[in-house]
Amino acid sequence: MTRIYFLRMITILFLLSLLTVTCLQAQKPPERKKLVYTFKISDEIGKPVWFKTKKALTEAAAIKADIILIHMNTYGGLLESADSVRTAILNTKIPVWVFIDNNAASAGALISIACDSIYMREGANIGAATVVNQTGEQLPDKYQSYMRALMRSTAQATGRNPDIAQAMVDPRIHVEGVNDSGQVVTFTAQEALKHGYCNAMAENIAEVIKKAGIVNYTIHEQQLTTTDKLISFLISPVVAGILIIIIVAGIYFEFQSPGAAFPILIAIIAALFYFAPHYLEGLAANWEIIVFILGVILLAVEIFAIPGFGITGILGIFMMLMGLTLAMIDNIYFEFSPSALAKLSEAFFIVVIAFFISIIGSLYLTRKLFAGKTFFGDLALVATQKKEEGFTSADASYPDFTGKTGIANTMLRPAGKIIIDGMLYDATALTGYIDKDELVEVVKYEAAQLFVKKVGNRKWLMENG
Repeated sequence: MTRIYFLRMITILFLLSLLTVTCLQAQKPPERKKLVYTFKISDEIGKPVWFKTKKALTEAAAIKADIILIHMNTYGGLLESADSVRTAILNTKIPVWVFIDNNAASAGALISIACDSIYMREGANIGAATVVNQTGEQLPDKYQSYMRALMRSTAQATGRNPDIAQAMVDPRIHVEGVNDSGQVVTFTAQEALKHGYCNAMAENIAEVIKKAGIVNYTIHEQQLTTTDKLISFLISPVVAGILIIIIVAGIYFEFQSPGAAFPILIAIIAALFYFAPHYLEGLAANWEIIVFILGVILLAVEIFAIPGFGITGILGIFMMLMGLTLAMIDNIYFEFSPSALAKLSEAFFIVVIAFFISIIGSLYLTRKLFAGKTFFGDLALVATQKKEEGFTSADASYPDFTGKTGIANTMLRPAGKIIIDGMLYDATALTGYIDKDELVEVVKYEAAQLFVKKVGNRKWLMENG
């Protein structure tokens, strides 16, 4: 009897325990889906890729993503942009994975090594990170040294073999069993898996997530707005260079023909397209834009108010160049690291080349457009100065013109044409510039040139005889 009672009690306790566990499991909330944020790096590494990456990291943090997954296929690009992407990835608190879909070469390898996990498709490659110029020639060792350090420190930060990372840059670095041939290291997917530079092989994003052991998940793919795409397009070096050419050409033609309006209007529009995206991206600061505007003002003062061309004009051109250059890069101030100097050098090179292309092109167009009677002929003072039309050169009577009055036949800025006693003469405004049809008085004759000052206009002349 006691034994039967004991067995009943054990059975009841077991059933109660089973019921309790069942109830607790029923009350347990369902497992939350993992949120995976994905974006692509499929273009040459440059400012547009850096723009996309910043936006991706910001959005992923805003929606509280659990994982950021980069879908990569790139042959590389600019070191300075890759360094910015690498640094941002290392500093983000959200785990960052990369799926190499074919290629992660050069700058792409640096970005991949910065990620917490690397997944590769069969047939994909990673490596070949030697620093080269635009023609593919290897740059001097100081650049390779900096790249080796970047690769090494990045591999150390993510727990990978740093010797292999720098062997992807320099063939002189020997790693037993990796680069016995003395060549720069480039891994296939199988080799990367063997040497710890690949966590697993997969054929697509879904398989990557599956290989990571995640079953319940949601994918949020980056969607760029029209504004984002426009900014990404405008900040590319090629487009920025074209805008600089338009800005300088517009200013040049406006200075050649004050009051024409449309050259300066085109220059202003180009400047807005140039500075606005860089400003929105935090690259162009207020003071950099002000430096450019002050440069334009100083150049205008030199051209219109000060005879000749001196320190004011040179300073104006320098300030314009600096404003355009500094607007293209991060506000590095007095940082002199190789990366910062590389960014500054690249930006300055683009600006200077675009500046001179614009000046040379403008001079060429001026000769072509103003050589004869054309649709644009009114922008020039006079195409051909013929004697039968009233033009004359300096003669012995010029000194006797002092004190005579005449009419400005063209704008004097400061040089131009005036009419005295029905004849056309070259003249220079003594100060500032003088509008067409203003009444002028000859102040002096010097170096075969008449110098005049404004004393009224045609209406005043008619009223005062």
